[in-house]
Amino acid sequence: MVDGDGARIAASRAKDAAGRASDGAQDVAERAGRHPAADWVEGVGQVANGVVHLIIGGIALGVALGSGGSADQSGAMRALQQTPLGGIALWAVGIAMVLLALHAFVSAIAASRRDGKDALKHAGRGIAYAAVGSTALVYAVGGSSNSEQSTDSISSQLMATPVGPWLVGAVGVAIAGIGIYFVVKGVRRTFREDVSPPRRFRRLVDLLGTVGYVAKGLAVVVVGVLFLTAAVQHDPEEAGGLDAALQSLTTVPGGVFALVGIAVGLMLYGIYCFARGAWSR
Repeated sequence: MVDGDGARIAASRAKDAAGRASDGAQDVAERAGRHPAADWVEGVGQVANGVVHLIIGGIALGVALGSGGSADQSGAMRALQQTPLGGIALWAVGIAMVLLALHAFVSAIAASRRDGKDALKHAGRGIAYAAVGSTALVYAVGGSSNSEQSTDSISSQLMATPVGPWLVGAVGVAIAGIGIYFVVKGVRRTFREDVSPPRRFRRLVDLLGTVGYVAKGLAVVVVGVLFLTAAVQHDPEEAGGLDAALQSLTTVPGGVFALVGIAVGLMLYGIYCFARGAWSR
């Protein structure tokens, strides 16, 4: 009986300690979020994010018009690498995106006290920003990366498991869900929560955000569809990343026109990121 009481007391103390540690982390995160440097990190990071989307959109437009290129993060980094200031640009984008990812993770910790859904949203952004930043840094140090090969490898590993098709299908549903979220965010203009431009620029930012989020969302939905196709056909090679999704549009009737629209939309999203960097809430 005494041992049982001791165990309960120890468990209670451990729970209290964990709670205090969690509260402490949230307090630190909230203070960090209010620091003036946080606004600077958000601004610089969003500008870097805008540059990446502008390049991806430009490559996608080139694909629609018949030229080559990979319309994804790796393709954007290779394009940056080929500019006169390629090395400097890659380091700048990489560091800015990693800092933006850290800012998002800190925001997630701070938000966890108020709204779990908001915390997950910030954490998801952090993961996406970290992926872009790490890719840029790989190229900055002279390495290379292939987003499509990575996607094929992951889908092949998942498909090799007993429940592989179900896992790949679940990934496809999740990715498509993210895409639909972007589309809804654009249509409902809930992105206004993230940016506060001067009155004379509000209509322009609304246009950029609406078209940009819808285009980005549609592109992500196509990625999800590719994963679902791979799951249904039990063929991991059917899965693909952003480049494969955009390339696939050129093979269907009217797809080239859709690709042009998405490409322009991605470039407009890049400009929206510039606005968000300047006038982030």
